[in-house]
Parts: sequence; structure tokens; C-alpha cells
Amino acid sequence: MALQESRAAGIGEPISLHPVVDPLRCCGSGSCVKACPEGAFGIIDGKAHLVNPSVCIGHGACVASCPFEAIKLVFGTEKRGVDIPLVKPNFETNIPGLFIAGELGGMGLVRKAAEQGRQAMNAIRDTLKGNGGTDVDVLIVGAGPAGIAAGLGAIQHKLSYRIVEQEDSLGGTVYHYPRNKIIMTAPVQLPIVGKVKMSEISKEALLEFWNGIVGKTGLTISFRERMESIQPNGKGFQIKTSGGEYSARAVLLAIGRRGTPRKLDVPGEDLPKVVYRLIDAEQYRGQKVLVVGGGDSALEAALAIADEPGTEVSLSYRSDAFGRVKVKNRQRLEDAQKQGRINVLLKSNVLRIEPGEVLLELESGHTTLPNDAVIISAGGVLPIDLLKKVGIQFETKHGTE
Repeated sequence: MALQESRAAGIGEPISLHPVVDPLRCCGSGSCVKACPEGAFGIIDGKAHLVNPSVCIGHGACVASCPFEAIKLVFGTEKRGVDIPLVKPNFETNIPGLFIAGELGGMGLVRKAAEQGRQAMNAIRDTLKGNGGTDVDVLIVGAGPAGIAAGLGAIQHKLSYRIVEQEDSLGGTVYHYPRNKIIMTAPVQLPIVGKVKMSEISKEALLEFWNGIVGKTGLTISFRERMESIQPNGKGFQIKTSGGEYSARAVLLAIGRRGTPRKLDVPGEDLPKVVYRLIDAEQYRGQKVLVVGGGDSALEAALAIADEPGTEVSLSYRSDAFGRVKVKNRQRLEDAQKQGRINVLLKSNVLRIEPGEVLLELESGHTTLPNDAVIISAGGVLPIDLLKKVGIQFETKHGTE
């Protein structure tokens, strides 16, 4: 039933790193079903299947739980390829001095991403000789597990560094997980800190752990600073960010595959009340909120906020129907709409955002909504095109490791 619902909703294709089951090895034990906290697995005709691909985040708990090694993690599918950058065993790309570690390189697992960050910084140390005459020895882009581990490695190796992170908090992809989400990981080996034992841990506890590491080690991170371009300059690289320009002898890209949030490019989008994700629905109690987008994340944000006391929620989407969403989300939205808890505005576009209101364009004309907050959930712009312009080579995976 879950698999049929996913296919009917047009979300039968997994997003990134995901498991595939070898039916000849699978005995239908159900260990993967029990091990997956996302509920992505089910048993069909005595064999394990990925029945809810859209919720799979590729943490690999299913692989570890299978007693017959019938599951492996792969990228892409026969229908949808995934571009993965080509890197050497030391995580260096085809461009000397430019390294990639973590989710962008295909590794979203917390422990392995951190390990890649540590090893990549070891490799960078080995390639840097003498004084390069740049602002920093290494510029690290991203403050998830790979970026944090790499930063600790830079401190350990006495390299000058700068970490830039486009979000306002560390954690990388983990930062975007829902509240109290249980994350599967394993003991992590970190420079300076040593071995840290972890198994099942909530999102909040993991972020608290990373913040504690930063506080104890003095790791410096520049938040709300987005990478915009990278250019070789003879001594290394010239990097332009939203906060300035820097020269570095080496660059480590430890960024996720979520990309930069897609913006509407309308007047007023830079107001403080505009955000690109829902972190905590409680903060919107008693407020008039506009959610923009037509995917599951937009629907789930609108529904969560509508559950808070005193909220008035509107959902704006440019198309005439919510096509690629889970059946349960569509049903919940229809119920909320009938109950008058969410005002759904299909075939609508935001024209202007002002401190106390939002102007929208509808089929019938323009309308103005009183507004306290706007959440834009329109997906992300992946950094792949930017990296290809630099000259980084990619390969397209179609269901392969």
C-alpha cells in the first residue's frame, strides 16, 4: 500500500543515496523494517522493498541490520541519474588543491562524512609546503560533520583556516531535519577531540554535541556567508563569498546537496520575517503566516503551523494542483482546508513582501494578505553548475555505488 501511494503521488524515486535490495539474498527477516526510523522499508511477497523512497535519507541503518548482506547503498536510479564529483583517494578533485568531502561527494552518513573531513585535511596538510602568501592556508565551505572535522584538523596541523557556512547554525543537512528526529550514527574519530561514542541520537542532541565541540576547541565559523565563486589565482584560489573575497592555498568543499535555497526574487524578500525552512512551528503562535511552495516540505510546514493556537495560515503555490506530494499530506491539507485552518491559494505568485502584508497575484487579480511571517519552501539550487564552471569533473550514477 505504501509503495502504491508513493508511486501514485509521483514520488517513487529516492532523492539521493539510498538502499537497494538483492532479492536472491533477502530472506524477508524484516530487520531492515525495524531498523529504519524513517519507515522507508516494507515487506512485499516475503522480500524487503523500499516502499517510501521520499523519506529515505541514506543513513544506512538498514545495511547494518541485514543478517544476509542483502542491502547496499547506491546513487541514482535507472530513470534518474545523480551527478557525483570525481575525487582521488585523498579527496582531491581533478583540480589540484581543490578537495571535496561529505555529502556533496556522496557521503551523507554522519560518521563517514566526519571521517572524510579529517582525512581530507590530512591530505591538504601534506600538499601545502612553505608559506603561500595567501589570506589563509585553507578555506572550508560548509559547517556540517565534514567541515567541522576538517576545521579541527586544520587547528591540529597548525594551518590557518576560514570556515564559511551559508546557514545561521552549524550541522549541515542535520540542521534541516524535523524536531526530535532520531539519527543513526556510530563512534566518530575527531581531530583534537579523539573518539566520541554515539549510536542513536536525536537531532537536537547531535547539534548540541557539535556546538559543544566548537565551544571547547575554539573552532571559528563564519555563519550566513555563502560561497559565490572559486577561481584559481596562481598561488591557490580566489574565493568570493557573500561576505567578501579571500585567497587560499587550498579549498575544501564540505557542502551538502541541498544547495542554496531557491529565492522568489521579489521586493521585500530580504525582510527579517522571511525564512526558507520551518525549524519550530511554536514560534508562529498567534501569527499570520504565508507558506510558499508545492512540495511535501511546504505542505508539512503549513500543516504544522496551522496546528499552533491562534495562527492564520495561507499556502501559495504557482501550479493548479499539488502533484508530487505524499497522499497523506494531500489528504491532511484537504481536511485542514475544509476546516478553514489553511487558506490554499493555487495558481498564485508572490509579487511583493512588506512588513505587515504580502501582495499576491491570482487568476482573478491581485490580493493583499495581512502577514507576520513568510516561509519560502521552493527547493534549493544545487552547487553542481557552479562547480562545473570551475572545471570539476563529475560522473553520473544510475543506481550504482
